[in-house]
Amino acid sequence: MTPAPRGGEEVWKTPEIFWPQLSAATDRLDTPLAVIHLPALRHNAHDMLRRAGGKPIRVASKSVRVRSVLDGVLELPGYSGVLAYTLPEALWLAEGDSAHSPIEDVVVGYPTADREGIQRLAGSAELADRVTLMIDSLAQLDFIDSIVPSSRRETIRVCLELDASWKAPLLGHIGVFRSPLHEPRGLREMAEQIIHRPGFKIVGLMGYEAQIAGQGDNSPGRPLRSIVVRWMQQKSREELLARRAEAVAEVRELIDLEFVNGGGTGSLEFTGGDPSVTEIAAGSGLFGGHLFDTYRGFTPAPAASFALSVVRHPNGKTVTLLGGGWVASGPPGVDRLPRIEWPVGLSMVPREMAGEVQSPLVGESAHALSMGDRVWLRHTKSGELSEHVNEFQVVEAASGGMRVAGAVPSYRGEGKVFL
Repeated sequence: MTPAPRGGEEVWKTPEIFWPQLSAATDRLDTPLAVIHLPALRHNAHDMLRRAGGKPIRVASKSVRVRSVLDGVLELPGYSGVLAYTLPEALWLAEGDSAHSPIEDVVVGYPTADREGIQRLAGSAELADRVTLMIDSLAQLDFIDSIVPSSRRETIRVCLELDASWKAPLLGHIGVFRSPLHEPRGLREMAEQIIHRPGFKIVGLMGYEAQIAGQGDNSPGRPLRSIVVRWMQQKSREELLARRAEAVAEVRELIDLEFVNGGGTGSLEFTGGDPSVTEIAAGSGLFGGHLFDTYRGFTPAPAASFALSVVRHPNGKTVTLLGGGWVASGPPGVDRLPRIEWPVGLSMVPREMAGEVQSPLVGESAHALSMGDRVWLRHTKSGELSEHVNEFQVVEAASGGMRVAGAVPSYRGEGKVFL
């Protein structure tokens, strides 16, 4: 993953060279084909460090879902620990295997109701030392105690979650619905009830500002929306900066926290500048899903992409790809569809769009495509691409172009689908 690519190596900035070189490097491989362009991944990893301003980055694994990539990124100074998305995943990462060293600092980013996972965590001093659970309610602690009473298990490390959404005076709730703990006083009262409860140890606090980190402020063709988003984000930053600092101070009066986490990819600069935060959770910027093309402050390189083949010509103006319905999670909309990167001049058919098994495309480039030609696309969300492929081909720069250096399995390729 080191060093960062030099300016002359940033070939993705010239699409008419980048995508044909990817096609040439992978032309012996059948589609669907997923690719990680190593120089682009290195660029994104180092650019995220620059944007974080010296604050350590905890890698959000849901945005990657490839263990080799997690390993590589965590070797870079400035990256430390993982934010997992389920307890079984966290245990898998914390255990390691013959090919992957155990990850010794894993925070589960969401509360868990996984009985088997809780039993495994509670029964292992090693895992209990490496894995931290997210909580925002005493009911979650009661659930854990009902699975394994505190007298018969290891102490469970827990992280309190602060609701970082903005309660706008007229607009109401802006952000995602996560923790019920919105006010600093409520967070302190929760901490006071846990401190003396046997079997648990509060080690961290998290406040994830989704309305800033995951909301592009420069959506193409939607100038009015972009203005509103910028206004909202500025107001939310001002409110959260003060409230999160107060919340951290309230809890620190009671206990010595190991970490205070904020995030993520779209707000690295803001979170990095928040003195109450000690680390930033981020991961989407590594692969550079096209959702992050709509930010003014940064431009991720297309480190992860996939290719599908042309298999039909329904008419002289239309070609059909085999596959393509890899639609992203979130509010249904056109921005959740894979983005066609190459060739340019193609678009999906409004009445069919990205289909389950086939995706017709129209446009000025359609007539020039032949049976077996490939079209390159990017997924909206970085890690969700990994749920559709068993492996990624790793492509690196080579004399006169690119070459495939090898392949790495996705979680799915390792037989792991956690959610």
